[in-house]
Amino acid sequence: MKLNAMTLNAILGTALITLLSTPIVSIAASDFDTAVKEATAEINKAKAANYEWRDSGKILEEAIKAEKAGDHARAMQLANEAKQQGILAVAQSKQQENAGPPH
Repeated sequence: MKLNAMTLNAILGTALITLLSTPIVSIAASDFDTAVKEATAEINKAKAANYEWRDSGKILEEAIKAEKAGDHARAMQLANEAKQQGILAVAQSKQQENAGPPH
């Protein structure tokens, strides 16, 4: 299927109108929801490896509180920090799975 310039302009115009009519708050909330889901998944992986770090869940709770208070930037930073802790905890569990006392 070959698109002519007029059809392409109509498609791009519709896409631009759709993008511009989407509230930024809704995009931000969607980003935050995704960040919380990703952080929760990583923390759950760490739990499954029996290596969850002490503060990961607390940091995620603080992220949720910050988002409810309207501090989206802080909420995203905390959600990403919680996710990173989950990732690092799993990596630590793999690194130390054969660790034992020195001989």
